[in-house]
Amino acid sequence: MSLFSLLGAIEIGLIFSLVALGVYISFRLLRFPDLTVDGSFPLGGAVCAILISTGTNPWLATLAATAAGAVAGLITGWFNVRLKIMDLLASILVMTALYSINLRVMGGPNVPLINDTTLFTLLQPESMPDYVARPMILLVVVVLAKLLLDWFFATERGLAIRATGSNARMARAQGVNTGAMVLLGMAISNALVGLAGALFAQTQGGSDISMGIGTIVIGLAAVIVGESILPSRRIVYATLAVVVGAIVYRFFIAAALNSDFIGLKAQDLNLVTAALVTVALVIPQLKRKLGSRKA
Repeated sequence: MSLFSLLGAIEIGLIFSLVALGVYISFRLLRFPDLTVDGSFPLGGAVCAILISTGTNPWLATLAATAAGAVAGLITGWFNVRLKIMDLLASILVMTALYSINLRVMGGPNVPLINDTTLFTLLQPESMPDYVARPMILLVVVVLAKLLLDWFFATERGLAIRATGSNARMARAQGVNTGAMVLLGMAISNALVGLAGALFAQTQGGSDISMGIGTIVIGLAAVIVGESILPSRRIVYATLAVVVGAIVYRFFIAAALNSDFIGLKAQDLNLVTAALVTVALVIPQLKRKLGSRKA
């Protein structure tokens, strides 16, 4: 694998580590099967791309994309908490609606950002090539997001979200407004996904309506791979595992697609994804079997 391909894999891995952090919050902390991710990821990209293309400051465009993702998560949570729609069905409804909303936002199937100023062109040092600068900028963003999440989930409100996911009945008995915690957790989760979508659109030179297909699978794969590499219940190590899992996942994807002797091509991406997720799911079971035999 060339240096360019390696840095490209790290770049995409860092972007999807934000998605994985969002998926970790919904699936692991809240126990909420959230498929909104497949819609909020392109929503973030669509909002960011259309604002930048019309002359909006990239910082404000990225912030607006993050807020749009949070609103999508809030709507999913509201459907579940207030309208009593089953969590999985609520997320499917919002995901389906977001496809049309994304087309409305972009005014078409895609919005190019070829010659527009993005966060990366603003922050990139003149003496550094873009394929090196982008992963470094993304690394700073991901580290800041991880540290903020670690801090937040150690606060009283963050602990209330974790308690809601662990045992909602016990949390209510302790005076926790579990409905509000679900809404807050879903907003934070999809805000991270919307931010990832905005950064993805800026690194890839535009937003496309199909960019969200399979996002939830990638996020879950990153979470599963990370937990297999670094199993821990402490939030600090759990978020680190998710970030590492996303990077490792993208590295193996790039390695498989760039290995001539395997013979895989770009159209085999979904096949490689399914294979990696299957392996990641089987590894914990093998570990438990080996542990029980030793015992």
